[in-house]
Amino acid sequence: MIEKQKNNRALVAYFSHSGNTRIIAQRIREYIGGDIFEIVTVSKYPENYNSVVEQARKEAVSKYLPELKTTVENMVSYNTIIVGYPNWWGTIPRPIAKFLSDYDFSGKSIAAFCTHEGSGLGRSVLDIKAICPDSTILESIAIRGSYVKNAEKEISVWLHKIGMVI
Repeated sequence: MIEKQKNNRALVAYFSHSGNTRIIAQRIREYIGGDIFEIVTVSKYPENYNSVVEQARKEAVSKYLPELKTTVENMVSYNTIIVGYPNWWGTIPRPIAKFLSDYDFSGKSIAAFCTHEGSGLGRSVLDIKAICPDSTILESIAIRGSYVKNAEKEISVWLHKIGMVI
């Protein structure tokens, strides 16, 4: 059931490698309205699981910021950013770090959601706070990747908790 959204200019921005995070992002957008934005890198990540895991590890260790193919027009018009990502090596993937570094989120509210296979949010929320120290970080949610298609109630409860739907 789609809830009535609050009058809130929101952007759902997400990075998805396997498609799980995209499913959750689309569901959130259905609940809250607003705009949706996929964070896409210029260089694609490998399809092979072990290869992408190794690349993600190297990027995390070196704090690499990949070039992004997509940009948000008029970021200033949004007051709430819901950012989604897979948990890679206990935190945000480097494309999310780049996205958060590219814009001024001062005075904006940020709510994070991640997909994972057992590691939850890890230290991702702390890392978002470090990149966006002048933002209000709302309660975040972690959804197991194998559960994304059955997470509607969990998403609804979370969106109510953070005041995105009434």
